[in-house]
Amino acid sequence: MRAISDSRLLAFEALTEVELHGKYSNLILPKLLAQSKLSIEDRALVSELVYGTLRMKGLYDALIARASTRSLSDIDEKVRIVLRLGVHQLNQMRIPSHAAIYETVELAKRVVGQSSASFCNAILRNIDDAPKDTLVANDRLSTIALNNSHPDWIISSYMDSLKSFEEVESLARANNIPAAPTLIAWPGKSTVDELIEYGAQAYGDNSLAAIAHGDPGSIPAIRERRAGVQDRGSQLVVEKFLDTFESDLRWLDMCAGPGGKAAYLASVIQMRGGEFIANEISQERSLLVKQVVGPSEVVNFDARHFPVELGSFDRILLDVPCTGIGALRRRPEVRWRRTVQDLRSLTKLQSELLDAAATILNNEGIIAYVTCSSHQAETTFQIRAFLKRHPHFKRIPVRDLRTNPDGELQLWTHRDDCDSMFLSMLKKQGSDRE
Repeated sequence: MRAISDSRLLAFEALTEVELHGKYSNLILPKLLAQSKLSIEDRALVSELVYGTLRMKGLYDALIARASTRSLSDIDEKVRIVLRLGVHQLNQMRIPSHAAIYETVELAKRVVGQSSASFCNAILRNIDDAPKDTLVANDRLSTIALNNSHPDWIISSYMDSLKSFEEVESLARANNIPAAPTLIAWPGKSTVDELIEYGAQAYGDNSLAAIAHGDPGSIPAIRERRAGVQDRGSQLVVEKFLDTFESDLRWLDMCAGPGGKAAYLASVIQMRGGEFIANEISQERSLLVKQVVGPSEVVNFDARHFPVELGSFDRILLDVPCTGIGALRRRPEVRWRRTVQDLRSLTKLQSELLDAAATILNNEGIIAYVTCSSHQAETTFQIRAFLKRHPHFKRIPVRDLRTNPDGELQLWTHRDDCDSMFLSMLKKQGSDRE
């Protein structure tokens, strides 16, 4: 990658990698920024342009379509990216309209040519001159989806769970508010005081969590892998699972990559006693896990076909692959990549992983089933189906005031200021074959 010294050009390059080449913004943008010659202030501008444009892509496309005589599909993809960058500056940033339009047109000249730059100029001026009113769709849920830039199917799933238009809208808005990185001081390896010493802010009275202001990589404990970047929701589900701790147990993180939960579990188990193994099917992601779990063993298997020679376990963390719709404020492009078809294939995989975990769990052992999703097909419905297949399992109520009547924990971004994580704990009592 070449070093880029222009903020808007770098934002365009990052968005092109995400939109046209399937890259993830949280991976590609730091690489581009690290190779750039930008100041701290300009790097912050780039981050806002990239993440903000990805979040609000749905709304911005609607505004572009309203302002154009061409259909959206007839507009070149790179031109659409330039236009979204311009609309974001007009709608969400404290940049004067004339400056936002001028800078966007200048960018267009460089990356899509003079003719397309003139087209961008006309569209942005139309959008700037249009009333700044709420767009109206076919019904109230679709209107919430449009104006908060979410696919309809995600908003519908929120309504299925929350049963309130007001709460659905609050959640959709919360998903569009940038979140500062949350840090965790891994027990026995670092402390919150050390993180604070290097510029982090305490997370209330929590003994492990902190908020980063600026680049987490500037903190020695993060660089040295003695602390990590992890949303508070992910930390919380690990803590609830650790409430079941007993000494000398065998613990397994069944789908461990990229390793945040594994690192937290491993650090506690290494201090208190017990054996911990992390499994990750991807060789590349398993290398990330190895970097953060210390002396604990890391293995590479398809968790649906775990080798008999590794034995059975007393505690299994099953953080399943899921739609990720609970982490939209941190992974903005996920909302546009996931589909209902993905949901179908993921729920099948989740059920297979649960069945596999049941076979390698010791009697009286506990599975912690975790998703970064609030979709009932991936959460409560998945657990109900599992319990029908495995009648010798029962739920263990999560110790938290926010649990549902079944004792399961569903966090919500707009209520809890963290990712919308789900946790159900399942205890094995006897054999399904008895």
